[in-house]
Parts: sequence; C-alpha cells; structure tokens
Amino acid sequence: MTDSAASFASARDRSETRASEAAPALSPLAIALIEIALAVGGFGIGTGEFAIMGLLPDVAATYDVSIPMAGYVISAYALGVVVGAPIIAALSARMPRRTLLLCLMGLFAVGNILSAIAPDFWSFTALRFITGLPHGAYFGVAALVAASMVPFHKRARAVGRVMLGLTVATLVGTPIATFMGQMLNWRTAFFLVGGIGAVTVALLWYFQPRDQVQEGASLKRELGAFGRPQVWLTLGIAAVGFGGMFSVFSYIASTTTVTARMPVAMVSIVLVLFGIGMNVGNILGSRLADVSLKGTIGGVMVFNVIVMSTFGLWAQYPVVLCLCVFLIGCGFAAGPALQTRLMDVAADAQTLAAASNHSAFNIANALGAWLGGLVIAWGWGFAATGYVGAFLSLLGLGVFFASVTLEKKSGTA
Repeated sequence: MTDSAASFASARDRSETRASEAAPALSPLAIALIEIALAVGGFGIGTGEFAIMGLLPDVAATYDVSIPMAGYVISAYALGVVVGAPIIAALSARMPRRTLLLCLMGLFAVGNILSAIAPDFWSFTALRFITGLPHGAYFGVAALVAASMVPFHKRARAVGRVMLGLTVATLVGTPIATFMGQMLNWRTAFFLVGGIGAVTVALLWYFQPRDQVQEGASLKRELGAFGRPQVWLTLGIAAVGFGGMFSVFSYIASTTTVTARMPVAMVSIVLVLFGIGMNVGNILGSRLADVSLKGTIGGVMVFNVIVMSTFGLWAQYPVVLCLCVFLIGCGFAAGPALQTRLMDVAADAQTLAAASNHSAFNIANALGAWLGGLVIAWGWGFAATGYVGAFLSLLGLGVFFASVTLEKKSGTA
C-alpha cells in the first residue's frame, strides 16, 4: 500500500470490497465515460462559481445596488458551499451515490436557471446560497465514485481527472460565460451554467450504473469522521495551506496593473497563465500523489512557500510576475492528494470527509482574500499578498507535519 495508514485503510478496503462485489465490472470505456460525465459537472460548477466575479458590475446595475453590495452574492454562494457540503453528505448517508449525484446536480441546474430569472437582488442572493449547497457534496461524492472504479494505486489520478473539470472551467468556461454575460446579458451566463448542469444530469443518468447503499452506512457513521483527528488535520491543511493561492489570486488584477505596471489588457493573459498552471498542477499532482501521497502534500506546501515569497519580492517585474502566477496555479497539485488523503483517514465515513474538503477550500478562499486585503489596507502594496501566501503555506506545512507526527506516534504510519 502506497504511503497510507493501514488501520484507516482496512475499514475502507472492506467497504470498497463489498461495493465492488455488488457492482458489475466496468470496462475501461465505461469508466472513461463516467469520469467525463463527472468532470462535466465539475466544469459547470467551476464556471458558475467564478463567472459571477466578472459580471458583478452588470448585476449591480440590474438590481440598482453598489458593486460592494453586489459582492454579497459571492459570499452567499461560498457560505452555501461551506454549510451544504457536510450537512448534505451526512444526511444522505443512506442514499446510493448515483441517486445522490443526480439530485445534487439537479439542484445545481435548477438553482442557476432560477438565478437567471431572479426578480430582485435578495431573491438572487438567496438563490446563489441555495445553488452553492450541492457544490462540495458533489465533488466529494464524485471523487469517491472515481476512486472506486480504478485500482488502489491509480486513485489520485482518477480523482484528478474528475477535478480537471473544475480547473478547465477556470481556463475556458469562466471566460466564455463572462464574455456571453457581458455581450448579451449577465442572465445568459447563468442559463448557460444551468444548461451544463442539466447535461450532466443526462450524462450521469445514462452512463453511471445503479449502485447499492454500502452496508452499515448511517448518519452516525458519517459523523464519526469528525471524531478522527487526522480528518481535522487534513482539512486544516486545505483551509490554511491553500489560503495563499486565494490571497494572491483575489488581487492579481491590481498587482498586474499597479505593481508590475502592465497594461490592463495583460490581466486576461495573466489569468490564463493561472488557469494553465492549475491544469498542469492537477495533472502532475495526481500522478505524483499515486507515487507518494504525503510526499506530494508536503512537497507542494514547500513549493508554495518558495514561489509566493518570490512573488512578494519581485512582482514588480512583469516576467517574474507572469512566471510566479503560473507556478502558483501549479500549486493546485496538492488538491487531488488532499482529497485522496481524506478518503484514507476517514475510513468508513468517507462521504462526509470528502465533501468537507471543499468547505475547507472555501474557508481558504475567504481567509486568503481577507488577509490579503488587510496587508494592502496597511499600505504594504499588492505584492505583499505573496508574503501572506507564503505565511499561510508555511502554516499549512506545519499542520501537515503535525498530522504526520501524530500518525507516527499512534503507530498507524
């Protein structure tokens, strides 16, 4: 077994063995089609989450509110992710994964379509909260489904292929939805995202075979995940360690134009570099995680400390800024590894733990943006977000070492 805790894995393996015995064997083509269907859902979720950021002025104008007030809709969606992931995962413990995925993506599709026709600002904000509820649970369950279809030593790559939908959304989906929203109407972007959700429902209905509820699955067993210190520590790595990426990304437009003195037109190029980096990191990171799960997590945290420190020191140089933005995007390499690590340490309560990972990422988003805004308000400049990122990555590395140390002391390494 590659770099995982045997005592945690034994319960998980028994559960997965029962599931594999009950389910028919899948051909490589069938597995690929299911992974594509799951990734399309991730593409829709990623597009819907990030497109609103470029459409805020249009939303504000439609509802006659200020842009800062319009920003509440982003917070509402993030709150929905944080709240919905653990609650839905726990309450749906007795539901087959196929049925759960169909319900989650159905809610996502309907939420976006209703968002497109919301009559006033507060109904729109409420609908964004509702639309965020299935986000984390979908990715968590999708990762479990993907990992269950492949051999143990290829789990992280399967998870990475599903998460590729999210990373491709930052590169393709978000720019297209934003462009359509700006050229036609911002409501068009949400109709588009709702349509992607509906397509995902159709793909999952057609390609994903029916499954059985795992033996012994219950709300109590899922809640048991939160009684395991390793689950909290792994979530802590995500919540703190990824805050640096969001600290830099949240203010990258101003860093590009003010600090590096690049033309406004270059902001789009910089964002594309970040998206390319995320996709490269996702692909490479998932492969590295199948070789050494903990080595990938720790190595990426160290990598982030170095890259973000470099960003803070020399972001005023356009070439350095562009290179660092690409490399910061590559820091997403730890994503598949953390998702897979949660499957291991959660033992037989995998659904709740896997879904909660995306709550942790949204906490990282809020934490990074808040701390980045603080240092800018203190007059340290936009490049100082790199120092915030390095600090948070260092804290994430500390949580990682605490996790490894505890595992060794408990004799589960």
